[in-house]
Parts: sequence; C-alpha cells; structure tokens
Amino acid sequence: CVHRGDAELAKHWRRRMVELEGAVEANGWDGAWYRRALDDDGQPWGSRESEECRIDSIAQSWSVLSGSAVGERAREALRAAEAELVREDDGLVALLWPPFDTTLRDPGYIKSYPPGVRENGGQYTHAAAWLGWAFAKIGEPDRAMRILRLINPIGHALTREAADLYRVEPYVLAADIASVPPHVGRGGWTWYTGAAAWTWRLGIEVILGIKRVEGGVRIDPCIPTNWRHAEARMRGPAGNLVISIEDPDGVGRGVLDVEVDGKSSRDSVVRFPEDGSDRRVVVRLG
Repeated sequence: CVHRGDAELAKHWRRRMVELEGAVEANGWDGAWYRRALDDDGQPWGSRESEECRIDSIAQSWSVLSGSAVGERAREALRAAEAELVREDDGLVALLWPPFDTTLRDPGYIKSYPPGVRENGGQYTHAAAWLGWAFAKIGEPDRAMRILRLINPIGHALTREAADLYRVEPYVLAADIASVPPHVGRGGWTWYTGAAAWTWRLGIEVILGIKRVEGGVRIDPCIPTNWRHAEARMRGPAGNLVISIEDPDGVGRGVLDVEVDGKSSRDSVVRFPEDGSDRRVVVRLG
C-alpha cells in the first residue's frame, strides 16, 4: 500500500496488524506454546487439552518469523517445539504430535492421512525448515544447524541400513518423512521444490547469512559455534564474491567487521565487481 501511495489503506492494515497481534497473545497462548487453531465450536487444536495434535510446530516458528517482537513466550514456544517434535533418533522433525487418529472431533482433510504420514504428524519439510529458521532468528545457531542436519537428505543414506529405511533419493528433498511404525524414517514425496527452496534458504540465507539484495549481497551469518570458519563463492553477472566468515571465539553470530579487498567497509551491502574479477570479502564475528 505504501509503494502504491495509498497511505490510508496502509494505516488501516497497520492498525489491523496490531489488533491481530493482540488477539493472538490474548487467545492463542496455551501456557507453554501457541495453539494451532480454534475449530468452529471454539475448541482449540494444538493445546495441552488436546489428546491429539497437542503441539504444532508452525505456530511456534511463525511466532518468530511473523515479524512480531520476539519475547520470552516465543522463545519458550520454540523450546517446547524442540522438546516435543525434534526426533533425533528417528532423524526427523515432526509437524505436530500426537497425530490425528481416533479423536471424535473433525480436524478436516488432514485426518485423511494415516497417523504419522505427511502433515498428520510426519515430518513436513517446509515446517521443519521454518523451525530451523526461527532458531536462527532468536540467535540459536547450533539449534538451527541441528534442524538443517536432520532435514538434509544425505544424512538419511550414510549407511546401507539408513538408505534401506529411507527408501527414496538421497540427493533431493522429500516433502515428508513418516514418523509412526512400521514406516518411521521412510521418505515420501520427493523432488519437492518448495521444501528444497526453503531448506536452501535456511542454509544459505540464514545460517551462512548470505542474502542477495539489490546491488549485491548482505552478509549476516548465524553459523554453528564449533565451525570457527566458513567460505562461500558467489558468481555475479560480471564478477564474483569470495566470502570468508571468521569466528575465532565461536560466538556464531554478530558481525564485528567486514573487510572488502583488504579494506574495512561500513556499507551493509557488498557489491559484485564489474570487471570479471574476484572480490574478496572477510566477515568477522564477535
């Protein structure tokens, strides 16, 4: 609305945004996480009161990714999602838990999937990527990387046993991974471009912190604290950026200094060279 010059409509939507934010905080908080939804009778899903779908990851992730001020509630919600939904032994991040199965209430289409398959309590990879993104946004690089590692299909085929369990290609993203016996760990719908795009963005834009913007790239890493160093090379239309991220103290985030071709830079955007050369960028964290 602002870009279109409609100041009145922009004012209306800003006011509505504040109203919705207040409504979420007043009615959506369940005591340790955010509820997923209310049904037509006003009963919650994604609540401690729910026998099935007690907690859902999307509501927790988007309490951070929505752009609202990140308070202690959002941090507590992410910790709850990690505790309830991240299944390290099974190599997956469930969308919700427990799955819909015998409840007499009707949550709609989602219940048409068997328990633990796709959105019904399996890993839905879009949502798993959002959870990793949310951890990075609150300054938890090791937790963000843990999620990316679980999503990475290569990790599901490091041994013959793992590959036999996963059953699908280890070089593309699966939209979903099953979470309930006898199919725990089995990949589902592969070559899923949306899941691939979100996972790619989690790794490149969020963890490495390298994001294309108009005129170049902005670099704001959130790397695992045990990395200490990372490198990337980006091809531009007429020149390249060779990026080194230095984190000698293992803090993981917080840009201390940016050096471009040996000189300190205060510009938030690093521009590509236009003469076919490599521009060397050093980003120091601290």
